[in-house]
Amino acid sequence: MRMTDHDASFLYSETASSPMHGAAISVLEGESSFEAIFAHLKARIHLVPRYRQRLTFVPMNLAHGKWVDDPDFDLANHVKHHKLSSGATTVEEAFDEILELAEGTLDRSRSLWMMYVVEGVPGHTLVVSLAHHAMIDGVSGVDISTVLMDLEPDALPPGPPNEPWEPKPLPSPVELWTEALQHNFGEMMQTVRVRPRDARRERLLQRGTEVMTRFMTQPVITAPWNAGIVGPKRRLETTQYNFAEFREIRRSLGGTINDVVLAVVTESAARYLQAHAEPVDNQYLRIMCPVSVRREDETGALGNRVSAMYPMLPAWPMSMSERLTTVIEETERLKANREPQALELLMESSPYVPPVAMAQTLLVGSPFDPTALAARFPAPVLPSFGPRPPLTGFNFTCTNVPGVQVPQYMAGHKVLDTYATLMLSGTLGYGVVVVSYDQRLYFNFTSDPRLMPDVELMRSGVDDAFAELLDLARTQSATQANA
Repeated sequence: MRMTDHDASFLYSETASSPMHGAAISVLEGESSFEAIFAHLKARIHLVPRYRQRLTFVPMNLAHGKWVDDPDFDLANHVKHHKLSSGATTVEEAFDEILELAEGTLDRSRSLWMMYVVEGVPGHTLVVSLAHHAMIDGVSGVDISTVLMDLEPDALPPGPPNEPWEPKPLPSPVELWTEALQHNFGEMMQTVRVRPRDARRERLLQRGTEVMTRFMTQPVITAPWNAGIVGPKRRLETTQYNFAEFREIRRSLGGTINDVVLAVVTESAARYLQAHAEPVDNQYLRIMCPVSVRREDETGALGNRVSAMYPMLPAWPMSMSERLTTVIEETERLKANREPQALELLMESSPYVPPVAMAQTLLVGSPFDPTALAARFPAPVLPSFGPRPPLTGFNFTCTNVPGVQVPQYMAGHKVLDTYATLMLSGTLGYGVVVVSYDQRLYFNFTSDPRLMPDVELMRSGVDDAFAELLDLARTQSATQANA
């Protein structure tokens, strides 16, 4: 199966400073042996065929790479044992060392995923899962977790495959070249095919163009975390809440769960800017909010089926009532204009970039990686004094990944908590991924410490904003009940 343009874009945009894989951290109750978890995964790996495939590349990158069976697949190359050297007594104290495991790019000569079974936190076992974004998005990552984990502590392993796995032979360079020529010819014919006029499609394309034009005509504030190119180091801070409390806020004050999430995250960012004496008057933040466009018949399929919307929100602090109202009005406007669908169509209709033009990016991770020097010597960060030039992109990503709402188990051990990191690249030195699991919402704040050394301030800002919003919702509910 050949990579799509969308999937391939994550491979081509990867650098030594910006690996295109996320990390999911599952915290197991109790201390499990590496051997038990390895056996658990070995009994289930056949249920995720993509995990036994790797990419093979066409000579001169004439077309995007193909997923093929890895003839040298060995689970031991992907599931590793790691003992913490930091003497961590809590899960949070282990984050820095775990993030060091996630540094660097995944080996492109093998399937693009890794797991580390981490021991050293008393009373817990940590399972760190890395998977390249060219292979999965957030939703498909959750789908994989439902296959590799159980819903009961004493669940029987799935039955073995009907036949032992035998990898298909690798295609030869000549076969890859021939298939690429055929593929490119088919793409060319599809491009020149006369399409019947479709007014709805034309309106969506026009709207998508308007959205992208807005990036240039309505620049936003350049925040401290946007003031330089990201380096390879990361920090992670987390906080969590009961899902029921978010529903309580939604019922009392309106909007959606995503609106409530966006309200507390953007208010925290505004307060962060104020705490750093940034000039925020009449300034705005633009946030990338990924939107899944996966159809019901695509459930379980891997790859990326994501568009986005880009709400533009005030960069100055507000009351939480005003903040939530502003968020709801903006997201409802974007949805009414069908901007996520417009951007998806625009991306599909954009001029085709020949993969051969991206051939040099396939050197990333190799001994000839052209980006390795920049990772060792990151570019300087713009100073904090004086005005910065306006930003024509977006300030950070805030993604909300719906997860499993009942407990999961691995090798008989309950998954207590689940955390995640977000990929950072370009001038995006900060991002938020919100993961729901077992009736809780986990907020995960990832930063480049050069651009945001105090990411804990973002976490405390979200805690404060959420507490204010919950108090406001309960006060309003009590007032309505007594009326």
